[in-house]
Amino acid sequence: MTESEFQEIAERTIEDIQDAIDDSGSDIDYDEIGGVLTLEFEDGSKIIFSKQGAMNQLWVAAKSGGFHFDYNEEAEHWICDSGDNEEMYKMLSRLSTEQAGEEINLVSP
Repeated sequence: MTESEFQEIAERTIEDIQDAIDDSGSDIDYDEIGGVLTLEFEDGSKIIFSKQGAMNQLWVAAKSGGFHFDYNEEAEHWICDSGDNEEMYKMLSRLSTEQAGEEINLVSP
């Protein structure tokens, strides 16, 4: 994947995450500045997404730790590079549920 392809996919993903939050009706505030997406929960905790162009990865920082995601071009989704190779939206739903203290289901648009 070229740098420009990565940037395009990563930017589209960040927009899709924002759309998924809006569609979920969950009380999650978000802000995107310079390619970094910050989700803020009612208790003040955050989940932060950042693009890592040199690695062609999306990095996620949450209360429970940091995670790196690689893009699977065949499946057209992001997969965590550690543990059980969890798909990004599945993990984001789980992490958001943990931090919000209520069930949150964020699905890929």
